[in-house]
Amino acid sequence: MTTNEPFWQDADLIDVYTRAQALADGVLVDISRLAIEAGFRSPVAVTAAVWSILNPSDDLARLGQSATGRAWDVLQVLRAAIGHGDHTDRIHFTPLFVLDAAHPTPQPVQLWALCGPGDDEAPVITVMREGED
Repeated sequence: MTTNEPFWQDADLIDVYTRAQALADGVLVDISRLAIEAGFRSPVAVTAAVWSILNPSDDLARLGQSATGRAWDVLQVLRAAIGHGDHTDRIHFTPLFVLDAAHPTPQPVQLWALCGPGDDEAPVITVMREGED
């Protein structure tokens, strides 16, 4: 294999679940448009578990919380973590979120992001909760 050939070119794959399929299925949620505004150059998606945190309940929405604002917060904390990181393909970071309208004190939520090849081998970023692979 030369360096110009895709890594999996000669592999006998049993099954492939693409990023595009994960986005279509809702396993991943694309936040790339907002990420571009935040200064990211690669597509960014969050897992459904992260999206459940970003997408506020009706009670949290009444407090002024929005998915866009919460996603913006994730992206800003991620950018700061990348700037202070070790220049690896993964970074752990902990944004604060109000998780319960009855107790509006922001709580830390442990997340991590992985930068790797997407379906076309271009870099993509995926944000996950700690413990997700």
